[in-house]
Amino acid sequence: MINRSRLVSQFKRMVEFDSETYHEREIADYLIEEMKQLGFAVKEDDAGIRLKERIAGYGDAIPTGNLYGYLKGNTAGEPVLLSAHMDTVRPGIGKHAAEDENGVITSEGETVLGADDLSGIAAILEAVRSIKERDILHPDIEVLFPVAEENYGKGSQLADYSTIHSKLAYVFDLSGEIGNAALAAPTLLSYEIKVKGKNAHAGFCPQLGINAIEIAATAISRIKQGWADEETTVNIGKISGGKQGNIVSDECILIGEIRSLKDDRAMEEWEKLKKVFEEAAGCRGGSIEFLFEKQIEAYEIHEDEEVVMRFKKVCDNIGIEAVTHKTLGGSDNNHFVRNGIRGIVVACGMNEVHTTSEYTTADQLEKSTLLALGLMTYQPS
Repeated sequence: MINRSRLVSQFKRMVEFDSETYHEREIADYLIEEMKQLGFAVKEDDAGIRLKERIAGYGDAIPTGNLYGYLKGNTAGEPVLLSAHMDTVRPGIGKHAAEDENGVITSEGETVLGADDLSGIAAILEAVRSIKERDILHPDIEVLFPVAEENYGKGSQLADYSTIHSKLAYVFDLSGEIGNAALAAPTLLSYEIKVKGKNAHAGFCPQLGINAIEIAATAISRIKQGWADEETTVNIGKISGGKQGNIVSDECILIGEIRSLKDDRAMEEWEKLKKVFEEAAGCRGGSIEFLFEKQIEAYEIHEDEEVVMRFKKVCDNIGIEAVTHKTLGGSDNNHFVRNGIRGIVVACGMNEVHTTSEYTTADQLEKSTLLALGLMTYQPS
């Protein structure tokens, strides 16, 4: 059913595009043409323009929106949405794929491969080619290839969900063996805490200063980092402050995140963290400024929902084991669920992602394509 050599060849071709987050223009133009050749009605939204207006890191990049495609079905049935994001993490400039004699595909050089998430896009496109070439019956098919997923799904957050008809979605963006699926994902809060003190000469009159680093250290010592419970993590990932060694520090900045599969638990940990810092500052005459943003919101899809049952049946049909679990990683699916689309995230042949050791295999790409094909052509018994 699957043209394996063509699938692998297209994956390698897409890897060569420099498509780091906010730099997806070239691969988007390529995908627009590919989608049109497959018969999709294609629309690019204004997410890129809106992101350029609000994201300082966008720089001089050419604005690129999310790509939406609609393929009319040739049989009755509810439409289905398949999605995979266009952007890759850094280092992603000058990527080139190399395949060994065992079908293992890695990058050449010091870059990521980009299987996250080009393996998903490759599977979706090849599945549609198989449908078209063999005139396989299918209901309406919708695809969404978002931008800026690697920055907390900033692209799909801005997608026009009024254009999407599907109520079920499969997001091809998960590590692990094909057949793995994540049914729940977390709320993720990112935060910055600015501790304000008072500078003074550290040798002549340290008593006149209020040491912001000391306040921060006191607060940090009272915080439980790592696992707050079995579904919640707290982390301080970066700290900076001070001007030089002979000055009492008047400022210390901390950056971190909180994740939880329960939205209210994430907020509870944030309030606890704030209270600890406020108390530490109050005891020493300092002050605190807090900034935080809820990047994505937690969701859970239940085992008995249609989107999961369909996934399991398709896995059974193609001879792979369906394994469902929860994840503390976010994806575009967080925004899909928030906008009324019941989706799950499925493995698509990405391994050791976000590292220069990232790889996929021809076997995984083929299995992922068979999964996409089954989901697109599924007919309830």
